[in-house]
Amino acid sequence: MKIVVTGGAGFIGSEVVRQIITQTEHDVLVIDALSYAGNLHSLSDVALHPRYRFSHTSVCDRQAIHALLTDFQPQIIMHLAAESHVDRSISGPDNFIESNIIGTFQLLEATRTYYQQLSPIKQAAFRFHHISTDEVFGDLAQSDGYFTEETPYAPSSPYSASKAASDHLVRAWHRTYQLPIIITNCSNNYGPYQFPEKLIPLVILNALQGKPLPIYGQGEQIRDWLYVADHARALLCVAFEGRVGETYNIGGHNEQRNIDVVHAICRLLDERFDNKPQGLDSYSQLITFVADRPGHDKRYAIDASKIAQQLNWRPLETFESGLRKTVEWYLDNPTWWQAVLDGSYATASSSLKGDQ
Repeated sequence: MKIVVTGGAGFIGSEVVRQIITQTEHDVLVIDALSYAGNLHSLSDVALHPRYRFSHTSVCDRQAIHALLTDFQPQIIMHLAAESHVDRSISGPDNFIESNIIGTFQLLEATRTYYQQLSPIKQAAFRFHHISTDEVFGDLAQSDGYFTEETPYAPSSPYSASKAASDHLVRAWHRTYQLPIIITNCSNNYGPYQFPEKLIPLVILNALQGKPLPIYGQGEQIRDWLYVADHARALLCVAFEGRVGETYNIGGHNEQRNIDVVHAICRLLDERFDNKPQGLDSYSQLITFVADRPGHDKRYAIDASKIAQQLNWRPLETFESGLRKTVEWYLDNPTWWQAVLDGSYATASSSLKGDQ
């Protein structure tokens, strides 16, 4: 098959692309605007593969997207392109409205035009897979339950509100235009190639540099952590085997308090290094509590029983095994993250922006 992955130069998207190339026989076209979190170096392992193509295009450019779809003729579109950092959405929501809502709308319209031109046989095989987040469901602070596919939406931040809006658009295009869609909502991802603004890579890299490890409030927020390779496997499973019109929740079955996550990272780094920055006995001495984020949700937790029962997907990594792999990856790949920290990755990616 031919698969389009929007946002394929991002953290989750690049893992999906790597798995398509290394574990299937399918062709893939990455469509990415290469905003600040897009990094073509995350695709360097597959960039020269004959089944890989790249286009430096924004999902907001409907005409360009339609031309790409018409030329490539995909059977599956996996839509991962999105602004995703809550803090950035609070300080500057404009980009989130533009990328996550307007971008999804323009992509849906380009896809609808493409889909309507397909033969009935090709229409029957086509899927539009929209990748979303558990944050659209809001906060479980007052409950010991879990998010299910039927949980009402109650987003708390500009980011989660923009993703909720994009989910509603996708469902409306299915209902009104019969576009064959599937939606997935995932819990917090972590793993290799994650942009350093997110909690786990931020803590790893700050610790290595002897910088403070900032934790909102008292670090009591609880998240369900999902290793990125497990998530990518789930996304491909849904894209290939999921039922049109259905939603699938994807979780790691790994609820952890933020403070416990940070302590676990510190323990792994303590194991690895005897000579610590500034003569520290433990990296945990760098932990610094900061004022909590506005509207910070206390707990997220996913019920992933539907995808387990219907599609036989389950995470392979425990939080302990996945976190160890993640820490080791950052320790073994300083060239990747140093280029991100000093900004040179953007210059390097700029030289690769031409279609490949």
